[in-house]
Amino acid sequence: MIAYLHGRLVHKDPTHVIVEVNGIGYHVHISLHTFSEIKQEESIRLSTYLHVREDAQILYGFSSPSEKSLFQQLISVNGVGPNTALVVLSYLPPDELRGAIIREDLGALQAVKGIGSKTAQRLILELKDKLKKDSGTEESGNLGQKYNTVRHEALSALMTLGISKAAAEKSLDTVLKESGNKISLEELVRLALKNA
Repeated sequence: MIAYLHGRLVHKDPTHVIVEVNGIGYHVHISLHTFSEIKQEESIRLSTYLHVREDAQILYGFSSPSEKSLFQQLISVNGVGPNTALVVLSYLPPDELRGAIIREDLGALQAVKGIGSKTAQRLILELKDKLKKDSGTEESGNLGQKYNTVRHEALSALMTLGISKAAAEKSLDTVLKESGNKISLEELVRLALKNA
């Protein structure tokens, strides 16, 4: 899997860019939000998601890891493919999209082209609690962002080690509550492994 690309922006379009990395040009599909974030840049770093189908391998790029994470959550919902998720992120910036899902704002979601009533309800039903958990337990500002990133990385590490997502999340939340959210990634994984 290609986690990110760091290189020279040789072509930019509101729907895709071409990033040259060591003489290779990568065609990367992007959201309008990402386009607005990178359009003035010459050298960029994009978090990426590689979608593999029988007939194609498609690379999607994001200006931030949090936008990529939201994209991955969107495509986990039944009936939402990568192209639809990109349209959603183009229409609603990540913060607005999170807010719309947490507030159960069906109108805002249905205003997105390709999102009907059933899909909007599914997005809310499947993602509301996850998004609330990710944003609700954080403190504001940089500490909150750092905590969210550390928690996400620790969760990924625990799942790679074979612990179920539910057990890993419960263990992580227990450790984070006891530590006051001031803990290194390595220490968090170590303590969470003991509790899992």
